[in-house]
Amino acid sequence: MILLIIGLSLSFIAIGVLFYLGYQKNKQIENRLNNSNKALLALQKEFTQYQVDERRVKGKDTARMEIRHDNIAKCIKKNEDRIHLINKTLPNKIGEIVSQIEFAQNKINRK
Repeated sequence: MILLIIGLSLSFIAIGVLFYLGYQKNKQIENRLNNSNKALLALQKEFTQYQVDERRVKGKDTARMEIRHDNIAKCIKKNEDRIHLINKTLPNKIGEIVSQIEFAQNKINRK
């Protein structure tokens, strides 16, 4: 009878120890899982911030390039207008110079 009581008490103690160890193991796994979740959330937040920063930098670069292209386009337009003006007035200037040369030759030939 004493052996039965000792056996039962040892078996209860063993079952209690097993439940305690199982509880501790579950708690340890739960803590690791929580830490992993926190780490993943921090990584996600950091990656989202990186994407926002990259989009902002890309937007600034795009705006800067558009401004630069607009300035280049304005310079090209201004140069094209000058060339057009020169092409328009060039025949008149050539005519004036040629007529001056012809009149000068007439004066030279008369002497």
